[in-house]
Amino acid sequence: MCYGDDARPPLPPVAGAAADQGPLELTSADGTRFAAYFARASSPSGAGMLILPDVRGLHEFYKELAQRFAEAGIDAVAIDYFGRTAEDHERGEGFEYRPHVDKTAPATIDADAAAGIEFLRSAEGGSVRSVFSVGFCFGGGNSWRQSATNPVDGAIGFYGIPARVREYVTRMKAPLLLLVAGADFTPQEEFQKFDHELSEAGVAHDLHIYEGAPHSFFDRSFEEHRQACDDAWRRLLDFVKKHTA
Repeated sequence: MCYGDDARPPLPPVAGAAADQGPLELTSADGTRFAAYFARASSPSGAGMLILPDVRGLHEFYKELAQRFAEAGIDAVAIDYFGRTAEDHERGEGFEYRPHVDKTAPATIDADAAAGIEFLRSAEGGSVRSVFSVGFCFGGGNSWRQSATNPVDGAIGFYGIPARVREYVTRMKAPLLLLVAGADFTPQEEFQKFDHELSEAGVAHDLHIYEGAPHSFFDRSFEEHRQACDDAWRRLLDFVKKHTA
């Protein structure tokens, strides 16, 4: 599990407001209905963010993160992974996520992501011009994969595992942003290898390693990693601005 119930997203370095926010249900191409949470920017930039959570799915951290994006002028929607297997939407720390994660598949996650992208492009979601994805841990790899499987303008991943997306590298079209915790459990050699593979395939990307930062450092309860959080926000927002049409 990436974030516990006490974790909170760091505040973005720009002041704004969310015009509207709240839960909703989206429908995937196979008819599956799944939980999501949206936030609309009061001063939209034309960019939209699809948020792909960690293994616990749509819990409070990601709902609040959608609000933080809206405050930064980016319409956002966070989606849950478990509409096909979980009976309710409760994703507190008591949620036994592992059996549900084991039943996920890249194809169905990508189909649910496509529904989130469609929502962002709709009038209800903000009619955004450019769509980006961002993910954390399990969601980091899911986000990078969107570069190959869905029409996104950029794919951002925190703490993703390169091995989970290696087979998609030659199909990637959208640029990637890789924000890596230097003290993560994934060896740094894996990211250096991934960096080389992306370059060999001609995939535009930017890799930044936060030396000494642990897995899940992007959390405002970690005061000692505040500088890393602020820098990650800056890089993320600059990436979105650069690639927004």
